[in-house]
Amino acid sequence: MKEKKKTSAPTIHPQDESPQVETTAEAPAAETPEVKAEDLQAVIDGLKSELVEAQAKADEYLDGWQRSRAEFANFRKRVERDQAVANQAATGNILKRFLDVVDDLDRALKNSPKNEEGANWAGGIELIYRKLLTSLENEGVQVIQAEGQTFDPSLHEAISQEDHPDLESGQVIATVQQGYILGERVLRPARVRVAR
Repeated sequence: MKEKKKTSAPTIHPQDESPQVETTAEAPAAETPEVKAEDLQAVIDGLKSELVEAQAKADEYLDGWQRSRAEFANFRKRVERDQAVANQAATGNILKRFLDVVDDLDRALKNSPKNEEGANWAGGIELIYRKLLTSLENEGVQVIQAEGQTFDPSLHEAISQEDHPDLESGQVIATVQQGYILGERVLRPARVRVAR
């Protein structure tokens, strides 16, 4: 803060007739000490080292945040995948119970009565059978195609091996019990007779 200079009113001395002006000024406050170049360089070096440390911490925090975010994304994907597998397993276990009913209806229709009264009854049973198959298909259940295919132990269960003149060895002759899959999961393998 600068101080104002004080000026006094002119005083006249009796010896001379010309007025003389006396001014009084206060001395400036203490001078600012000079900063040495070495001290200034030390301050700059200290600030630079603090900046480097702060940048290193910021990089460390950023790396930790990115790693945590990636771990959380992987965790979420794993949970979603596990839920999908558990859901498919539960659905498969429930749908598997209906396969025996499908087999029973299929056997009943193969031995349906031929007279008029029995044919009407068999037509109603066939309608129920088709509705059940449609419901299973809507849930993603598919029939395993076996006849004429090459035997695949992941899809088929061989109950016998027989000589067959028209088929090569390892081909399925006939299906004894239908097999079903849900997505990529085998609900029940097809029981088949295989050519030798």
